[in-house]
Amino acid sequence: MIRAIHHINILVRDIDESLPRYSHILGDSAPIREDLPARGATTARFKVGDTWLVLVQPIGDGVPAQTLAARGEGVFLLSFEVTDLDIATQELREGGIGVAGAPRSGLADWRVLDLDPGTQSGLTLQLCTASKHR
Repeated sequence: MIRAIHHINILVRDIDESLPRYSHILGDSAPIREDLPARGATTARFKVGDTWLVLVQPIGDGVPAQTLAARGEGVFLLSFEVTDLDIATQELREGGIGVAGAPRSGLADWRVLDLDPGTQSGLTLQLCTASKHR
């Protein structure tokens, strides 16, 4: 069912302040910037091997802002790549793992679905199907 870690989201207070540090660490001075107004966030993502590392700065009062206020900066979300989101969701439900909401579009037209946070030891886990922008 799970093929790989697709992306890891890291919450930051100020993306412009964080970018030089992450660019230096990752050796990539040109991350892909993208806003996600429906989620209340602006992002910058780096490709690290086959995985994306996504810096997320809240804009507004959505889930990223609430999480930043509650937990501070750091790892926010771990997203697992699956071949078929619907089949993976069904398999998880059959195993007693709940989901939060319905699938939605993420960055780069990724199709994502959050798992029920009550079953994940405090870490937000997500399923993701890769798009042509992988």
